[in-house]
Amino acid sequence: MSVSSELPDLTATHLARLIRTGEVSATEVMAAHLERVQQWNPQINAVVAANFDRAVAGARAADAAQARGEPLGALHGLPVAHKDLFSTKGTRTTFGSLAFEDYVPEADVTLVERQRLAGAIAIGKTNTPEFGAGSHTFNSVYGMTRNPYAPDRSAGGSSGGAAAALASGMVALADGSDMGGSLRNPASFCNIVGLRPSFGRVPYAPNAGRFNPLSVAGPMGRTVEDVALFLETLAGFDARDPLSFPSPEIAYSKQLQRDFSNVRIAWGGDLGGLPFEPEVMEITRASLGVFADLGCRVEAATPPLEGAHEAFHTLRAMSFANAYRETLKSKRDKLKDTVIWNIEKGLRLTVDDILDAQAQRTRLFERLREFTDTYEFIVAPVSQVLPFPVEQEYPAEIAGVPQATYIDWQQSAYVFSVAGNPAISVPCGFSKDGTPVGVQIIGRYRDELGVLQLAHAFEQLTQHHRRRPVRSTLS
Repeated sequence: MSVSSELPDLTATHLARLIRTGEVSATEVMAAHLERVQQWNPQINAVVAANFDRAVAGARAADAAQARGEPLGALHGLPVAHKDLFSTKGTRTTFGSLAFEDYVPEADVTLVERQRLAGAIAIGKTNTPEFGAGSHTFNSVYGMTRNPYAPDRSAGGSSGGAAAALASGMVALADGSDMGGSLRNPASFCNIVGLRPSFGRVPYAPNAGRFNPLSVAGPMGRTVEDVALFLETLAGFDARDPLSFPSPEIAYSKQLQRDFSNVRIAWGGDLGGLPFEPEVMEITRASLGVFADLGCRVEAATPPLEGAHEAFHTLRAMSFANAYRETLKSKRDKLKDTVIWNIEKGLRLTVDDILDAQAQRTRLFERLREFTDTYEFIVAPVSQVLPFPVEQEYPAEIAGVPQATYIDWQQSAYVFSVAGNPAISVPCGFSKDGTPVGVQIIGRYRDELGVLQLAHAFEQLTQHHRRRPVRSTLS
């Protein structure tokens, strides 16, 4: 294997250093990643709206700028792809929906713009379910994304294309968004790292719900250090996002080392009685020994999540109605049934429904604030199931317990979305049939640094991220 063909397997942090020191060129790095796209994408369908010519031209321009001695951004020369929920200037953005299959935006959203200004080079978009609805990536525009570790299984969602592209080495970094687990679930399914930041940490504009967020944008990478590096670029105040705030004067990727002696961690277990596939619980529970080896005091303690399920469903429905009610009126025949259901649920909400959800959300935030005064971190499974067959729209039951809707099976992730605490998925093992499983680390509100530090320490002891997928032939 040549050095060039190995480049996509290096971390983004390592690649950025090699490009900056001139040991490799951005053009070489791009060529290696595009070759990986040609090898993997026909099988797993993670990258959509690809534009190789533009990517190659961007890499050559990056090399020319470096040769002229121009200042280099933190992501200089790194191949990336943007989730198809994010508007990208001059590049088709469908939101995974036939209703927008020909839409080409005139401007980038904030986080796309920031990546470009930091020197990253986009190769295309990453696949997502329609409007990001559901934690399984398929749509009527681009089709289905498959799991690189098991192509007959789901890559998760809604950032499933991003996770699959990262796991297979098609990109160095990928952005994602998370309403009910869409950064964490695909990270767990694909053995990569996905961080859901606190509200306002990463500006997300324009979007239809800027004053009432449930969804946030965030970074994905193959290692915690890569995610920390990426967060440095994405985070910070932007006047277009009224809830964004200035980032502290810290470089997350340079402050990942920490002594965790006697730090109290709550093992959330089944989070108050949620159903889990036994193997998921077995693998995540086994990870508790790693936290103990780090010096943490791990205690079984169920976080106070009462009302989170009801609040999430109401607030999610309200956000869908707010964003897509006009689309429902004009293009109903182009929307999938679950999206129609979610929009119509939102349109049926009463004032009391919304007031109750907001009150539940406030109480949940306060209870978790008090809980994390005692326990600095909460550890729990990311997903309640292993990656499931791609033909299955969503798990209809878990361990014999029926799931009422297409999103209930992700309750272990979305209960933490409501309060907005930062949460990260980091690889913690593999099932008997070789599919990945992630562990979820939830921190104090706005303590992204602490979450990244604990995830990094866990990753350094386990090294699960080093197990890469092997390209196979579908039967």
